[in-house]
Amino acid sequence: MRSADTTTWNPASWQTRKALQQPNYPDNAALESSVAALSRLPPLVVSWEVEALRERLAAAQRGEAFLLQGGDCAESFAECESDRIAKQLKVILQVSLVLLHGLKRPIIRVGRMAGQYAKPRSADTETKDGITLPSYRGDTINRPEFTLEARTPDPELLLRGYERAGLTLNFVRALIDGGFADLHHPEYWDVGFLRHSPAREAYERIVRSIADSLDFFESLTGGPVHEAGRVDFYASHEGLHLHYEQAQTRFIPRAKTWYNLSTHMPWIGLRTAQLDGAHVEYFRGISNPVGVKVGASMDSAWLQGLVTTLNPNNQPGRLTLIHRFGAKDIEKSLPRLIQAVRETGQTVLWVADPMHGNTETTVGGYKTRRLENIMKELELAFDVHEAHGSRLGGVHLEMTGEDVTECTGGARGLSDADLARAYRTQVDPRLNYEQALELALMIAGRSKPRK
Repeated sequence: MRSADTTTWNPASWQTRKALQQPNYPDNAALESSVAALSRLPPLVVSWEVEALRERLAAAQRGEAFLLQGGDCAESFAECESDRIAKQLKVILQVSLVLLHGLKRPIIRVGRMAGQYAKPRSADTETKDGITLPSYRGDTINRPEFTLEARTPDPELLLRGYERAGLTLNFVRALIDGGFADLHHPEYWDVGFLRHSPAREAYERIVRSIADSLDFFESLTGGPVHEAGRVDFYASHEGLHLHYEQAQTRFIPRAKTWYNLSTHMPWIGLRTAQLDGAHVEYFRGISNPVGVKVGASMDSAWLQGLVTTLNPNNQPGRLTLIHRFGAKDIEKSLPRLIQAVRETGQTVLWVADPMHGNTETTVGGYKTRRLENIMKELELAFDVHEAHGSRLGGVHLEMTGEDVTECTGGARGLSDADLARAYRTQVDPRLNYEQALELALMIAGRSKPRK
């Protein structure tokens, strides 16, 4: 797929536009040196994988598959550890297993990982005790400690981010190729969920049902079910830091087009989706499937401009719109966006992000999200799409495979008072593994007749 007017596009043409949420590097020569070094390193993914994901997303647009996109709000270099990566992969696999069983459709597994090292911030600076320093923007840009040295953007961190992303992807691929995701043994994916959750029996029934189904089919055919021993897994991150994305953008002669090979599916955040901005300029020229976060602040003309600019040829699987409203606003705002896209004649994949619009701050100062509000927004997303002749084809979640206490609610009834026990996120609150599975069970229930 090649965007319209490609003669005016190149991986650096975004630099002619206003670029929001970019760090201010004090040493431009050092930045250029790091970008040049990164441009010479091997890509993290290959174009064949990118094209395969686009085909799968096209199937989701047709209602033949369902996208699960999930992972950390922001990765950190310190947490690039084998045990933590394995737990993250496990919870994505567990959630996908529940969805597969309930929705009776293939699940497209896309992790928010191997590159989610930069985050947008509401302010460029932060002040403590009368001292003002640059805001922490993620490990690929600066460091979280509140000192001038740590907060000064360091272009060398671009290379460290590339290295951590490569290590993460390599370990995930090794796990999958080694049988970690074998559907014959989903009981091996336990991360402690089965020990105490009230939803234990429901999950165990799903595990038994899938194992029995595989055994039955393989006894009839005399051979293994195709791909039951492994799953396809893709990576994604917000394409926020444009120098990083530019450096890993390659022209593939076979396809006669450009790919961002730092990840399979980059997305544009709501804060950087301006039609005349640098991020839209960059994204329009790459051939990856791309996502865009959309919300109540986006009017119809803005959304229509994004759809036609990012996917002028209406290529199936190219464009995913990830809507984030909050449980209070989705019924009022989503129908307008559905109608706006319909008027373009374009087909997109609609995905719900029920996390960001439901963020609140407790009296104690903790950012949190209430599971009941997350579930409510997701239920309403299904309902609104159905009522307007549209289709919700996926979900986008911030979740972790660890037993954190960052979101309240759920079967164990976590309250605001519980947050301090294991609040570990650097930026936004995540669902823990138990809450993520509870949400998956709710989504899976959508396949059953509703009374």
